[in-house]
Amino acid sequence: MPNIDNIKKYKNIHMIGIGGVSMSGIAAILKNWDFHVTGSDSSDSENVKSLREKGFKVTIGHNLEDIAKSDIVVYSAAVKQDDPEMAEAKKQKIPTIERADFLGELTRCYKDTICISGTHGKTTTTSMVSLCFLEALKDPSIQVGAYLKQIGGNYLVGNSDHFIIEACEYVESFLKFSPKAEVILNIDNDHLDYFKTFENIKNAFIKYVKLLPNDGVLVLNADDANCLSLANYTNIPPITYGIENKNADFCAKNISFDNDGFATFDVYQKEEFFTTIKLSVPGTHNVLNALSCIALCTKYGIEKSAIQSALLKFTGAHRRFELKGKIDNKVSVYDDYGHHPTEILATAKSLSHKKFNHSWVVFQPHTYSRTKNLLKDFANSLLHFDHVIVLDIYAAREKNTYGITSKDLVNQLHSIGKEAKYIPDFKECVSYIKNNIQENDIVLTLGAGTVTNIGPMLLEEN
Repeated sequence: MPNIDNIKKYKNIHMIGIGGVSMSGIAAILKNWDFHVTGSDSSDSENVKSLREKGFKVTIGHNLEDIAKSDIVVYSAAVKQDDPEMAEAKKQKIPTIERADFLGELTRCYKDTICISGTHGKTTTTSMVSLCFLEALKDPSIQVGAYLKQIGGNYLVGNSDHFIIEACEYVESFLKFSPKAEVILNIDNDHLDYFKTFENIKNAFIKYVKLLPNDGVLVLNADDANCLSLANYTNIPPITYGIENKNADFCAKNISFDNDGFATFDVYQKEEFFTTIKLSVPGTHNVLNALSCIALCTKYGIEKSAIQSALLKFTGAHRRFELKGKIDNKVSVYDDYGHHPTEILATAKSLSHKKFNHSWVVFQPHTYSRTKNLLKDFANSLLHFDHVIVLDIYAAREKNTYGITSKDLVNQLHSIGKEAKYIPDFKECVSYIKNNIQENDIVLTLGAGTVTNIGPMLLEEN
């Protein structure tokens, strides 16, 4: 059982932004440990509905009475310091703590916090690892960054010492955690609005690796030189995996793909045949994600048969190359969260293993800073689709102080000889696609924002 001594003094906990992916999972863990938890959020959502069904009191808007009754207030990063509930907490001299800091406190309650990190693939790999631990009956607690159908949500409360979580590098929040095991998938140029330079990103990961205890577990991608170099900053001998790097501890060989783009491959451990794995998610990048999972789970003594079975059952997390349906039973519509050039390239490669006529991508750039910093890379990654439609930039947390628009991306595509259309209106976009698609085409909606609404619009009136 987890040791909750470090948070016992907070009997009543109020959470501002309780409907968030991570916040809702934290709330469920706290309730399981018999804390009294209330919460508020700016709007209703599936997570809020789910929390209410589990008996949580959730206010849409503000509830100053619940603040007054609380011993501590946990708030998500999106909540401003002048928020009425935050102001009330300060007035009442009630301590406040940001979500990542509080999640860090939770990681210290467990003897075995397993952190999955890296610029790309965290949600998928966290899901794979979680299913392997469940298959092996290890009763883990889980926090994953998307809906995972096998656990009926984005979190699961177990009663063992295993706590499997995504550990995000943005604003260095992963440095708040106390991991026993780390899987580091890759280190790429992202979140430059915060990090400014790639060197700063690498330095954050160096600090992160140094958090591991002497008996910790470190799994590194041997195909990523920046990942591999992290071994120089710790005394823990890393477990490595790769496809290209033949010196890796775990290698994938004899990779083949079926018509859905799902891989079958042989795993070799230190050049000895280990097992054969069949995946139910597409793409070579998922072979790498699966290898990282296999390397970690083998270290934890999970049987090969449990790993095989769990990976075969994993059909993808929500919004990770997710099949939404078919238009008139002739055109497949997929939705993907990819919002970085490396992720778009990986998705394009996954697509290339499928059988289809023409590919259509509806891309919504995510944040002005990322679009400006990586404009050429975005254009080059979109070259791999037959038809490209670009929506307006999804601002997320930013204001447009960067002097960039989606038209700049379309112009960049035109400059390298790729036809692309700028269609900001969703209805117009849907109409254009419906009027131009052909049988056996594939349509992919791509981005971390509201582009996900296009798929259901395309599938209406079928």
